[in-house]
Amino acid sequence: MLEKLPPEAKTWAEKLHWKERRYLLSLCHLLCAEAPENQAQFLDQYTADGLIAKIIQDYETQTKIKNHFKSFHIETELNPQVLRKYIKQFYIHSAQDVRREPAKYLESALRLVTSPEEKNYVLNYILGFELIKLIFKMSWLQQERFYSLQHNQEEFYNTYIKPIQYAHKLNGIVNPKDSNLFFAQRNYFVQKPNLSDRKTSELVMVTFTTDLVSNLGFSIVRNIRPVPFDYDYIYQPEEERIFC
Repeated sequence: MLEKLPPEAKTWAEKLHWKERRYLLSLCHLLCAEAPENQAQFLDQYTADGLIAKIIQDYETQTKIKNHFKSFHIETELNPQVLRKYIKQFYIHSAQDVRREPAKYLESALRLVTSPEEKNYVLNYILGFELIKLIFKMSWLQQERFYSLQHNQEEFYNTYIKPIQYAHKLNGIVNPKDSNLFFAQRNYFVQKPNLSDRKTSELVMVTFTTDLVSNLGFSIVRNIRPVPFDYDYIYQPEEERIFC
């Protein structure tokens, strides 16, 4: 275990007196035994201020994220309160990933704390999360228009749109009843999900892992796989598309 620590942390841990080592082991035991929400609260209080300070100092990356918010018509303001909320949410989201990827939680938490570059991971997570929330609140017709703009439509559909539509059906948000009938199809296909911001965030966390969310943000910021977005086309009135 010690070999996996950063050199500074390893040196510090090896120099601890036995009495101090017991305190450290007790803290580790209590932290692992707590519910994810309590772990997240502790880690948030212990690390958030330092991460927020690093993110605020990184003006260049911050500016990139804000510009992408504008391009996707995302109205969330990137301020210290939002950053703190997202850091705490990231810990909780990582804890939920444990059932899919063992040891993911503490690995993610330690990565944020020990690596000075991981502030970018948080910002990528925020951008990816906000975009997925936006897609969750689109009608299926709007989602279709969105992924039709992508360079790799099939991959984008299978990775993001399909899981979102499945979550819509599973949670009774969109009910494709009598989907072979034209007017029934129109009703569910153009129906805009009625979702609160809190419910949307919960659905995103259940549907996607932290890595999938962050990878989406990373691909946008680094322009690895651009995500084209045409607001006027995606949100044009449904009647113009269906009856013309």
